[in-house]
Amino acid sequence: MSMPYKQAPIMAVYKDHMGDDNSVVNAARVSFAKDASNFTPEQNKNLIKYLAKHNHWTPFAHAFVTLHMKAPIAIHAQCVKHQIGFAMNTVSRRYVSEAPEYYLPIFREKPIGSVKQGSGDEFTGAQQSNMQLVYSSHMRTSIDLYEQLIESGVAPEQARFVLPQGVMTEWVWSGSLVAWARFYNQRTDPHAQAEIRELALKVGEIIEPLFPVAWEALTTD
Repeated sequence: MSMPYKQAPIMAVYKDHMGDDNSVVNAARVSFAKDASNFTPEQNKNLIKYLAKHNHWTPFAHAFVTLHMKAPIAIHAQCVKHQIGFAMNTVSRRYVSEAPEYYLPIFREKPIGSVKQGSGDEFTGAQQSNMQLVYSSHMRTSIDLYEQLIESGVAPEQARFVLPQGVMTEWVWSGSLVAWARFYNQRTDPHAQAEIRELALKVGEIIEPLFPVAWEALTTD
């Protein structure tokens, strides 16, 4: 067995980007055969704010960001729902067979009443510790079984069926600035799952300094 077992945090890492705030301005001003150089920085900033406020989104689609993401499979599944303006390539366990890392959550109470999603307060003390202990034991047992199947000659594309949704996966995710802003706005909402909020906040920390004016305009009410 390839032990010890590895835990991993949720991550977003910068890979590449194209453009800056002026890319947005230039795309918008081409309608009048002008660009950012024909106007003052303040005028260009005001234009970006106007475009965002009135949902003129196409100028924001000319700037791109590529990130390398790592999160539990269940969180990746939520990210996959964001298709428009994105391209995604994910690690495939049809081809990768080494033992995966897993995520150790801080467990929360289920929501009160008839609410069908979300969560409440975090468990504390021995209750939290015991839940994490049982969870980690389950994860390690599943990873052991996965490795046993691989070592027995089972195809990786089938051996992966035994892995829980708490194991980590990785993907390269590229998207336009407006697509990233939609993802950020939806997934930092208080109703979003805490783990994907964590991922979305990390995305914002990377993109904000690359497009400070446009990002603020797109993500501020």
